[in-house]
Amino acid sequence: MDFVKDILENTWVKRAFWSVIIILFTLLIYHVTARVLNSRENKSSKILSSKKNKTFIRMLKSVIAGALGIITVLMVLQIYGINVTSMLAGVGIASIVIGFALQDSLKDIIRGFVIVSDNYYEIGDVIKFGDNIGPVTSVSLLTTKIQDINTMNLVSIANRNIDKVEIDPGYIYIPIPLPLDLKVDKAEEVMQEIVKKLQHHNGITSAAYQGITKIDNSSLSYQIVVTCDPANKLQIRRDTLGIVLKNLEEHKIHIPHSQLDVYAKK
Repeated sequence: MDFVKDILENTWVKRAFWSVIIILFTLLIYHVTARVLNSRENKSSKILSSKKNKTFIRMLKSVIAGALGIITVLMVLQIYGINVTSMLAGVGIASIVIGFALQDSLKDIIRGFVIVSDNYYEIGDVIKFGDNIGPVTSVSLLTTKIQDINTMNLVSIANRNIDKVEIDPGYIYIPIPLPLDLKVDKAEEVMQEIVKKLQHHNGITSAAYQGITKIDNSSLSYQIVVTCDPANKLQIRRDTLGIVLKNLEEHKIHIPHSQLDVYAKK
C-alpha cells in the first residue's frame, strides 16, 4: 500500500495524470463542438448560402482546433512547472524573428479569412489554378483543396495564391465551321435547331446561338454557347459536339477541311 501511495503522491505521476485529464477534456470539447458544427454543415442558413455555410463552418472548425491545441499545450507546460507567462513575454521578442520565417503562413491565414469573408469561392465551386481545374473540396486557414477533374488527384493550393485562381462559371463555347457555299439563313436555321436540342439535354442549364464569329477562305464559323455545372464540363462538351455532328449529318452538311494552297514558282 505504501508503494501505491508513493506512486500516487509522486510529482511526475500527478503531472502526467492532470496532463491526460486536460488533453481528454480538450478532445471532448472539440468533439462536441465538431458534432454541433457538422449538424449545421448540410443545413441552409437565412444569412449564408448553403455552400458558403459549409465553407465557413469548415474554416471555423480549423480555427477552433488550432486554438484548443495552443491552449492545451500552454496548460500542460504550466503543469510541468514551465512559467508560461514569462515564456509568452519572451514570445514578443521572438515573434519578430519567427514572423519573418512564417511570412508565407501568415499570408495564407489572412487570405483564408478573405476567401470566406469576401465570398471569393466556396465549397463546390469549380476553380482553375495553373493546369489544375476542379471543385473545391475544403478551405482551411492555410490551404484550399480541389479535386482535379482530369486526373481526380487532390490538389492543395496555398491561400496566398488566390490572385492566381480563376473561377469557372461553366460556359462552353462551341465554334462550328460550315461551308461558305451554305446559305447563312439555312445555317442559322440549323444552329437554332441544334440549340433547341441542347436545351433539352440533361446536364445543360442553357444553350444559345451567338452568331458568326469568324470568316475563313473555305468556311464561316458559327458559335454556340452552353452553360452547365463546371464539374461536368468535359462530358457536356463531348455530348454537345455529338449533338452538333448528328444534326449536321441529318441535314447532310459537311464540316469543311482545312485547305493548304501551294504556289509553284515559275
